[in-house]
Amino acid sequence: MNFRHLMRMNKWARNPPSEARVKLVFGIVAACLVLVLIEKFIGWPDMLTLEPQRRNPMRY
Repeated sequence: MNFRHLMRMNKWARNPPSEARVKLVFGIVAACLVLVLIEKFIGWPDMLTLEPQRRNPMRY
């Protein structure tokens, strides 16, 4: 392991994050997982899909 990682683990062991911060992080991770599962099982809506555009709209 890198010395920097060891120092960071030492800092976290002496001053752990608050309970509110831990809940916030777990809430964000859970929200991301819910979005991924919705996208995987239901699919991406067609109205949110961008249609490809030409590079130069003035050129035919």
